[in-house]
Amino acid sequence: MRDVPADVIVVYVTAPRGEAARIARVLVEQRLATCVNVVPEIQSIYRWEGEVHHESESLLVVKTTKDGFEALARGVRSVHPYKTPEIIALPVVAGDRAYLDWVADGVRAVDGVHADDTKGVGP
Repeated sequence: MRDVPADVIVVYVTAPRGEAARIARVLVEQRLATCVNVVPEIQSIYRWEGEVHHESESLLVVKTTKDGFEALARGVRSVHPYKTPEIIALPVVAGDRAYLDWVADGVRAVDGVHADDTKGVGP
């Protein structure tokens, strides 16, 4: 374990169960995220437009960088069916060095070309 690079974050995004994998794939393909875990079913209870709703959704756990958050948020909004999707970032306070480097390298662009993300580290 080591101190985490300041730019590594985890972002939570909720989505309809039938849309979650598609959204996750778009985020990784566009290099807005290095990895997205899809938790297939969560129960969300929330207030929307004055009423309490209870829905079955999926949770996306997105690994990316702080510098890439705005682009990630735009990417999510462009493919998400909700008017106001949940897109919240959480700091990573510690982690395995190789994994954290892999996350940072997977979304970072160098002269317009993304860093190599095939270092043998990942899922």
